[in-house]
Amino acid sequence: MIYLYIALGVIALWVIATYNFFVSAKARVKAAIQEIGNQLKRQADLIPNLENSVKGYLTHEKGIFNELSAARKLVASAAKSGSLAKMADAGKAFSDVLPKLQVVVEDNPELKGNEVVENLMDELRDTSDKVMYARRLLIDLSADYNVKRATFPSSILAGMFNFSEMKGLETPEDGEAFSVRKEEMKSPKVNI
Repeated sequence: MIYLYIALGVIALWVIATYNFFVSAKARVKAAIQEIGNQLKRQADLIPNLENSVKGYLTHEKGIFNELSAARKLVASAAKSGSLAKMADAGKAFSDVLPKLQVVVEDNPELKGNEVVENLMDELRDTSDKVMYARRLLIDLSADYNVKRATFPSSILAGMFNFSEMKGLETPEDGEAFSVRKEEMKSPKVNI
């Protein structure tokens, strides 16, 4: 009889631990999505400083400033919505405009030597790295959750408590889940 109680106690502990794993994994995935939004917002907040630093030098390059402003607005909208798809679109907008800005800086020697511009470009590159790290974290957390959900015996508990499959980031090759475009997977290059 004592062995039955011990077995039931072990099973109860396993159920509690597995349930808590699924709950905490979902919370960590949500936090990773929010971190992507935070880093994109940080990137957008750096852009006005960069714009102000280079505007005096580049009055003839108005197109790049319009693109930067549009990208910044996309990030603000995506951050408010919390939508990973909108965050991916905002990330793409930055991925498209930052290389253009880099070319403008490289073509203007007076900007290349400007310490403020150089520091801001470094901050943008650093933020892009943080976005990529947050994406990698989201992919890893989603994979851990889904592996635990699919393996026996935790799959039984996942089914009982309706823990559905967690979407990760989509890469251009796999075609499912959240979308990340091929261009977004590239970090903007800065050669100052």
